Amino acid sequence: MIQVPRDDRSLIGEWWWTVDRWALGAVLAIMAFGVLLTLAASPPAAERMHMDSFAFAKRQFVFLPIALTVMLAISLASPRHIRRLALLVFCGSLVLLALTFVIGAEVKGARRWIAVPGLSGIQPSEFVKPSLAVISAWLLAQARSERSAPGYLLSTMLVATVLALLLLQPDLGMSIVVASVWAAQLFVVGLPMWVAGFGVIGGAGSLVGAYFVFNHVRSRFDRFLDPSSGDNYQVNTALEAFMNGSLFGRGPGEGTVKAELPDAHTDFIMAVCGEEFGLVCCLLILCLFAFVTLRTLSRASKETSLFITLAATGLGVQFGLQAAINMASTIQLIPAKGMTLPFISYGGSSALAMAICVGMLLSLTREHAGLREAV
Repeated sequence: MIQVPRDDRSLIGEWWWTVDRWALGAVLAIMAFGVLLTLAASPPAAERMHMDSFAFAKRQFVFLPIALTVMLAISLASPRHIRRLALLVFCGSLVLLALTFVIGAEVKGARRWIAVPGLSGIQPSEFVKPSLAVISAWLLAQARSERSAPGYLLSTMLVATVLALLLLQPDLGMSIVVASVWAAQLFVVGLPMWVAGFGVIGGAGSLVGAYFVFNHVRSRFDRFLDPSSGDNYQVNTALEAFMNGSLFGRGPGEGTVKAELPDAHTDFIMAVCGEEFGLVCCLLILCLFAFVTLRTLSRASKETSLFITLAATGLGVQFGLQAAINMASTIQLIPAKGMTLPFISYGGSSALAMAICVGMLLSLTREHAGLREAV
């Protein structure tokens, strides 16, 4: 085992003794589960596409080491560098998000992907989320510290622009995540109750409007409220898989749901986990996500820098909320929503974007991050 002396003042030595090693360990455990579940869930999907059985698994084994490297490299950065990186990522991803309407590939009536030779594609909205959370945190912190700074207005304009582009794709689920992260930051920074009430009413009104404007949203809500009103094959099959798995599962490779669900290696990968490894394994994964999220919020609340508190809060909420939406839709607690499970579902865009998110999170929650911010 490599030992790092406490008096080591090198970049790596300082990082090791200041980074949240518990959160890092939990994220590495989540990645390990991702490797295991990709091996279990992806072969039938690859075979249906007449590919090598382990084609998706091999790609994921390329994505995850790259994601891990990116995450660790970003976690070494200072808060000032995190802001600059966020601005660079946001500008690039916002341009790509707009380009989806021009050169994006249409899948199931939505334009969310840009085709890249040799890859399945890039989903720009995945990269907008973490970068927007950091930029919004900076603008809100500036507005709080400098009363004349138009941070609230600029933050609102950026979020509104992103939400408009996401709804035009359309991608209601991603819009909800972006709006929820921003709402959490506004709550932390402190807003009058009438503003919060207006936001709640506006959010509820937006959901009602989406129900009447978007056919796929109306269909999913109708099927959620009345399962007999439409096709619930994927959700019903996933629920059956959890029942078949019981507490300890049927055993690795013994599950059948992965051959029946077209999205078993992506949106419904927890159904494969439940059938082959059981409820105990599912609860362990749930606890890992909850631990990282709650620990991030706890450390963020102790920071002296408002920017770091807001940015870490936004990134932590994003990480936990995305996992919660994936798991909840799999067991029909909420209407079905195609959203990946961070570091576990197959996908290069998701893995890399989440690596950026967690890398920023680990950097901002390092001990004495507030002192590094002032330097």
